[in-house]
Amino acid sequence: MEDLLRPVYQERASQSNTLGVLIIEKKKPISPITDNFDVILLIIVKDAETSWYVKHYEFDGKTAAMHIVDKELLNHWIDTSTFQRAVEWISNGKTIFDRNEYVANLKEELSYFPQDKREYKLAMEFAKLTKSYSESKDLYESTQYLDAYSKILRSLHYLARLAIIEKGYHPEVIVWNQVKRIDPEVYKLFEELTKSDEDLNKRVELMLIAVEFALSSRAKLCSKHLIDIMKSNDVPWSFGELKVHPEVEAYTLNLSSMVEYLTDKDILEVILIETKGNIYHRKYKVKSV
Repeated sequence: MEDLLRPVYQERASQSNTLGVLIIEKKKPISPITDNFDVILLIIVKDAETSWYVKHYEFDGKTAAMHIVDKELLNHWIDTSTFQRAVEWISNGKTIFDRNEYVANLKEELSYFPQDKREYKLAMEFAKLTKSYSESKDLYESTQYLDAYSKILRSLHYLARLAIIEKGYHPEVIVWNQVKRIDPEVYKLFEELTKSDEDLNKRVELMLIAVEFALSSRAKLCSKHLIDIMKSNDVPWSFGELKVHPEVEAYTLNLSSMVEYLTDKDILEVILIETKGNIYHRKYKVKSV
């Protein structure tokens, strides 16, 4: 396979802005990792005119997809989990060109998973979890049990990703197979929800209790990224100020539910600023211990 694709990647490797080339081959009939292509060719470049360019090929009854990705976009994918396959492509792909050990260093960083990036990802998944849990609870209380089940299953997915990150690993595309090895307790919750003989509404009720406990016990750890940002300023923050902070961008869509949850748990406190007509502007600060 690599030999057949050599004319394609050699041309790219000869260009001065190409940092590395990896190849990822399909290993089973249905392969989400390769989007069901027989092979993925990942070409990492710098200063690209187009941040992500994709081209499809077919040869000898095989299919291939070439992805040319600017390193800045690739780093964004890795840091924010917006394109999860990228982490697996880099971690498991075979390096066939590496300029100045760029790919080797990237692989090492992924395996090391620095603390600051871990805290960033924990905050993102925690924010998603607070929102999904809140929606599931509301649906359950409205007796919309099927929709509540769907949301609580999604909540467990976020909890699984949190558990994986806590252990120092990047979540894979196939999360439950990974969490089964890394955190059996979280996997057991998944089994109880999906395989129990209890009525659907009872299963959802029990999972809401379990997820609430998981949220509460992880709140301080998983919100550290946001808390550190808020502590950088001595004055209370308005929600609008937090929302536009560049370091919060990756979880800004779920920030409201996260802030409300942290306020409810007395991790954040509300400061009321008087405006007009007995209306107060609500601001937030980290509660002193």
